[in-house]
Amino acid sequence: MSDPWRGRLASLTPARVGLGRAGGSLPTGPMLEFALAHAKARDAVHAAFAADRLAAGLDALGVATVTVTSAAPTREVYLRRPDLGRLLAPAAATALAAAARGGCDVSLVVADGLSARAVETQAVLLIAALLPHLTKAGYRLAPVAIATQARVALADEIGVLLQARASVILIGERPGLSAPDSLGAYLTYAPRPGRTDAERNCISNIRAGGLGIEDAAFKIAWLLKEALRRGMSGIGLKDDSGALLLETRASPAIERR
Repeated sequence: MSDPWRGRLASLTPARVGLGRAGGSLPTGPMLEFALAHAKARDAVHAAFAADRLAAGLDALGVATVTVTSAAPTREVYLRRPDLGRLLAPAAATALAAAARGGCDVSLVVADGLSARAVETQAVLLIAALLPHLTKAGYRLAPVAIATQARVALADEIGVLLQARASVILIGERPGLSAPDSLGAYLTYAPRPGRTDAERNCISNIRAGGLGIEDAAFKIAWLLKEALRRGMSGIGLKDDSGALLLETRASPAIERR
């Protein structure tokens, strides 16, 4: 009798199903693949963040940037002290205050988080896809803050210094054993220190094998529009963009008919 977990079911998901067994253990092949995936996840967490290369990519888009660091001086400290990753280093606060342009609608932050690989792979592409939405809406944008050793809440302090009505941080997510390159986007209306995760909207799993770049940009733009219109983000703002996204996808086919 054939194993239903192998073949069709295994082909529908990257999850580890239908691995088989050798006695009471995994076969050698799946065991080695698991070890490799674990090593890639660890490498993603510890990899250095090429902030200069990211700044060059954004400069090619015509986007101004300012590079900042959190209060965590090293990667090792950052991993042990999440609280320091939520605070700006004093010099960074000074640089942001100097970059403020008398207020803005949106501050964008790009941060290494727990996967520099995710940021280096996805962030420039996502911002390139997002900019037309923001330009069309007429939003005033602050220089993009490129943040090293950063946690999500660092965008709150950055948003205050840039006098932003809303902030969006693109950050490397904690790597999974099948996704070391997943990017997350967190949106906060009226950012300020002390905001909780319940006051943010999250779009997760932005990567080639998850949520695509164009769809992620559409969702971020929709959430920004609604957050600014309603004056809220987080649990009070539900992501109802799905139906509109499907309609947008279908409209070219409708026009061709």
